Amino acid sequence: MQKRTVKKTGDELSALGFGAMRLPTKNGMIDKQMAKEQIYYAIDHGVYFIDTAVPYHGGGSEPFLGEILAGEYRDKVKISTKMPQWLVKKYEDMEKNLNQQLKNLQTDCIDYYFIHSLGKSSFERIEKLGLLKFLDNAKKEDKIKYAGFSFHDSKDAFKPIVDAYDWDACMLQFNYVDENSQAGIDGAYYAHSKGMAVIGMEPLKGGKLAGNIPLKAAEIWDKSEINRTPADWAFRWVLNHPEITCVISGMNSMDQVKENIKIANDTAPDSLTPNELELYTQVKQVFKDLMKINCTTCGYCLPCPAGVDIPGCFDIYNDKYLFKDRTAGVTYILRMGGIFNDGQSHAGLCNGCGKCVMACPQKLEIPELLNEVSNDLGGLGFNLKVKLMGSVGMPLMNAFLSLRNKFSGSSKQKN
Repeated sequence: MQKRTVKKTGDELSALGFGAMRLPTKNGMIDKQMAKEQIYYAIDHGVYFIDTAVPYHGGGSEPFLGEILAGEYRDKVKISTKMPQWLVKKYEDMEKNLNQQLKNLQTDCIDYYFIHSLGKSSFERIEKLGLLKFLDNAKKEDKIKYAGFSFHDSKDAFKPIVDAYDWDACMLQFNYVDENSQAGIDGAYYAHSKGMAVIGMEPLKGGKLAGNIPLKAAEIWDKSEINRTPADWAFRWVLNHPEITCVISGMNSMDQVKENIKIANDTAPDSLTPNELELYTQVKQVFKDLMKINCTTCGYCLPCPAGVDIPGCFDIYNDKYLFKDRTAGVTYILRMGGIFNDGQSHAGLCNGCGKCVMACPQKLEIPELLNEVSNDLGGLGFNLKVKLMGSVGMPLMNAFLSLRNKFSGSSKQKN
């Protein structure tokens, strides 16, 4: 397996990581035998970055990994998990969560500990509760080796978080369609320049780049002299970037494990040819042409005086129709309703001031489009929906992940 080195720490990671969010299931539970066979096979073939989190599989992912990695395989892998920051109300909650996670994973030290879904407002909130002190202490006590954060906020929020602490790693959404969304490629470049490990997630955009892709996009891939699946093309684009240390794949079949190992072994940084890169440009244009709102997520419209995450709202709205994403409404409430980010940024906050229109290079009538998004994704009683979902907490996250897995664009590859 190809290895990539973290400049800051000298640590080596496998180019492919195993994401334990979409393990095979049986009767609604993790199919332990099948999942164990797949994970052991991956490790035996050089995949030694294993990523999980508290909510995955209804809270069952961490204990399952702890069970199967407790023996000889523990020394062969780097375990990555995440602090559920939305559950942290006081400093002691951070210690309590970490201690429980160590117990779940049956280990004395977590190799990579990420703050889950950190954004501008959530970082400001949890920093005031003593996050940075907590991370320093956890390192001193050898409970965690490296500290990082996963990120789903806007590009403008990324750099201040990177600069606020001596982070070892970050986890970013990274795929060829979302090259300029969220932290995007600029974020990857910036984190890499700081020497951090950059972990790419969502290489297949939740399966949408591997399933029923638009016919025009498939026809473009068919122009290549080398026959590749859409999933293969998507993974190669991520691995082609030397800034990416490791790409996580949520594999749930042995065929996926074998295919992704082969792709990771075959794809060195900067290995795509100019002709192949041109095909990506053409495929991205197909997706752009099919979008409901022609937003390039450049961020020129930000900051919004009313606090609206304009590119984020448009991104979720586009996904609903471009990929027939049935979970878009839930995603919108969770992200834009402030459940995960401690600050509402939904389209309904727009006051029509028009500053965004003057700044938009695409000359979009943004207030009108935000009203459309608000009516479609928010609907009547939006604040009540946010209140109800926020009160449910972890069970909601579990249900959302289950729905997302069920409705992802492909039964073959879903990450």
